[in-house]
Amino acid sequence: MKKRNNPPLPLSVEQSKLLGSTLRVKILGVLLETPKTTKQVATQIGETPGNVHYHMQKLHQGKLIDLVEEKRVGGVIEKYYISRAKSFESEGGVYPELDPNYKSTSRRSMNAALQLKEEDKERLFEEVQELMEKWIVKTTAADYISEEEFVMDFTLVSRKEKTEEEK
Repeated sequence: MKKRNNPPLPLSVEQSKLLGSTLRVKILGVLLETPKTTKQVATQIGETPGNVHYHMQKLHQGKLIDLVEEKRVGGVIEKYYISRAKSFESEGGVYPELDPNYKSTSRRSMNAALQLKEEDKERLFEEVQELMEKWIVKTTAADYISEEEFVMDFTLVSRKEKTEEEK
C-alpha cells in the first residue's frame, strides 16, 4: 500500500472530545496505514470486538475514520475502516492532562528556541509527526494494554506576533 502523506486534520471541539479516550487513540493508531475490520482491530489491541465496535462507530460518526470497503464473507458483511489522517491538530487542547496545572504523577518536557527556514520548519514538523506515528503504532499492540497511559503534543510557535491586519 502506498504511504499516505496527509496533512494534519483540523479538529472540531466535538472531535477533540472523541480523542480523550485512550482506546480510541489506539484504534486510530491501528488504522493509520491499513484498512481493518472491527475484529482485526480488537485482536491487535487485545480488546473485545463489542467494545471496539462501539468506539469505532463513534470515530466514524465523528468523521475521524472512513469506511473504505465492504466485503461479503458468507452471510456476514465485513466493514473495513481507515483513519482519515495520520495526525490531528486542534486550536484548543485535546488532552486536559497537558495543562501545566494538571497534577500528574509523571511529567517531562523539552523546550528549544530555533531559527528555521520555511522548509526546515516543515521538515521538523514532519519528522516529529513520523516519530509520534511510530510510537502510536508501537503502543497499540496488545502487550501494552495494561501499561501506564501518557499524552503528548508538539507545538511549534513563531515568536513573531501577528499584526493587527493578520488578527
